Amino acid sequence: MSERTGFDLTVIGLGYVGMPLAKEATAAGLRVAGLDVDPRKVEALNAGQSYIDDLTDADLDAMLGGGFTATLDASVLAESRTIVICVPTPLDEDHRPDLSAVEGATRAVAQHLRPGTLVVLESTTWPGTTDEIARPILESAGLAAGTDFHLAFSPERIDPGNTKYGLRNTPKVVGGYTVACRDRAVAFYSQFVEWVVPVSGTREAEMAKLLENTYRHVNIALVNEMAIFCDELGVNLWEAIEAASTKPFGFQKFLPGPGVGGHCIPVDPSYLSYTVRKLGYPFRFVELAQEINERMPSYVVARAQRLLNRARKPVNGSRVLLLGVTYKPDIADERETPAVPVAEALLELGAEIVFCDPHVKEWAVKGNQIPRADDLAAAVADADVTLLLQQHSAFDLGVVEERAQLVLDTRGVLATSDRVERL
Repeated sequence: MSERTGFDLTVIGLGYVGMPLAKEATAAGLRVAGLDVDPRKVEALNAGQSYIDDLTDADLDAMLGGGFTATLDASVLAESRTIVICVPTPLDEDHRPDLSAVEGATRAVAQHLRPGTLVVLESTTWPGTTDEIARPILESAGLAAGTDFHLAFSPERIDPGNTKYGLRNTPKVVGGYTVACRDRAVAFYSQFVEWVVPVSGTREAEMAKLLENTYRHVNIALVNEMAIFCDELGVNLWEAIEAASTKPFGFQKFLPGPGVGGHCIPVDPSYLSYTVRKLGYPFRFVELAQEINERMPSYVVARAQRLLNRARKPVNGSRVLLLGVTYKPDIADERETPAVPVAEALLELGAEIVFCDPHVKEWAVKGNQIPRADDLAAAVADADVTLLLQQHSAFDLGVVEERAQLVLDTRGVLATSDRVERL
């Protein structure tokens, strides 16, 4: 427990990263507070109502019973032995890193910073942010990092909807401003994470996160581009991928799809590209991958248009069913979902769009409220073409195969036929 009265941990940012951290810390016996600027989130959490896919109401009840509390009052930071910043780091309209939330949270910490506090940034960002952005703000209060307080970076590795790996059993990378900062952060996370991986500094920890997701981004772009030309060559790419994946070394399976979604893959490589561009040259691998992945929604629409043309139907006036509009299966998270640009392109062509998703009750695209279909069998039968964008386990794929007039399967989970095509 803390050497002073108050909290062992305050988590800033009560979203998909902050809440799993608060949950595991509370379960380990730490006294935890959650700080957010959204009064609706704070009210819901204190009432035992979870809005996070990976946190049930029962989980939250256990947290509250263990002393967790959510608050809008930043003065809680002065009572906290450790402060972890888990706020969003999106891109702005020009696809540049937007660190306004990080800067705002760090300023709040600076106003309440006490000697001996450990401050950790978990928000994904470009290498150098902890030292060049966060540290000067924190030190503006008169305390020195590495001397008066500890400063570290530990990239979040939360995978929403993953039932196998969570915060506790996913290795935690930690880099400190000094060796003492690193050791303090390692000791903190070791209380509730099974394997903590120390690295030599904050920049290495920041780069590790960007490397992980840039690796995925580039390899997804590779198979997406292969999907386009394999269709032209008459090659079953899905079968080729499965065959290649039988090799027990030197190959990792990646699958094509309608585009990339979520916070990480569409965003994180841009942070790395931004950093490289500051050196005076482009990061060509990332920018090419971005170009390929961003064209996939329009390619999906072109393939749907081709299916309709074969049936002598125009896109204009056709009923198009979108199956699954979240960015991952079996979760409600819609961040950066490729379903949005797919829908936008179809609307511009005059299509009548309907969506079916058990995890999304309402869905709007560019201010247009899209009708929701509850009956899968009736929806696929009524649609001129069905686009399977996300393979939620609640979908009866046999019904789709049997009842749909035409289907474009972007996830490679349906049996192909004269009515079903794979991407």
